[in-house]
Amino acid sequence: MSIPCRPAARLAFRSLRQCPRAPAGAPRETRAYHSYDHPDPTTTFHPHESTILSAAYKHVPEHGFSQKALALGAKDAGYLDISSSVLPDGPFSLIRYHLVTKREGMAAKEKELFEESSQVGVSEKVELLTWERLLENKAVIDRWQEALAIMAQPSYVPASFKELAKLVDEIWFLSGDTAVDPSWYTKRASLSMIYASSELFMTNDKSAGFKDTRDFLRRRLSEVKEAGGVMGSLGQWVGFTASAGVNVLRSKGLRI
Repeated sequence: MSIPCRPAARLAFRSLRQCPRAPAGAPRETRAYHSYDHPDPTTTFHPHESTILSAAYKHVPEHGFSQKALALGAKDAGYLDISSSVLPDGPFSLIRYHLVTKREGMAAKEKELFEESSQVGVSEKVELLTWERLLENKAVIDRWQEALAIMAQPSYVPASFKELAKLVDEIWFLSGDTAVDPSWYTKRASLSMIYASSELFMTNDKSAGFKDTRDFLRRRLSEVKEAGGVMGSLGQWVGFTASAGVNVLRSKGLRI
């Protein structure tokens, strides 16, 4: 008769031997919260990936988030060719590089904008940091609709949403939000949709310094308390990305 596993001290050794263990290669459970004390041990990009992507990123304004930009970047970095094993996601790897590096730069931006003794409130910090992140799209704004079309492809939607979730969590964290109640989820969901809709608005903004986008962002933040605000933004994101994807496919000659 086997002895059931339980945490009693006198059965610790026996329980350790009898309790089933996870397979050696089984993935460990990951955290779903932000922490600088216990950072994610995984590296976002391997050194050779970073070398190619950083070089390719310089070609995005002219060639977009494309295979050609990747090829030129690989050549600049001293590689003869790009194999599918190095960058299996192709142009999406370049888009993800943009998303990740801009998100990782937010901590330095927060220190630049606010002093440690700053009396700026959390809400104002959220607005300013969100705006600063939007401005990081300025150099590639003419190519961002193409990027959105790629991100809207079914195989890349999960990774795209994951990066958006990480971004808004970073913004709230850097803004000093310490809430641990259910509002933790609603605030991040709301900001995700506000950021996404503002980003989409910005791709068609021709005003000086993207003033219209700044005003749009402020309006959406002020409306976030109203019922339906989050779902409205989500609808805009889905509708726009679907439309952008269709237009890109049509430009390639597909009759849809």
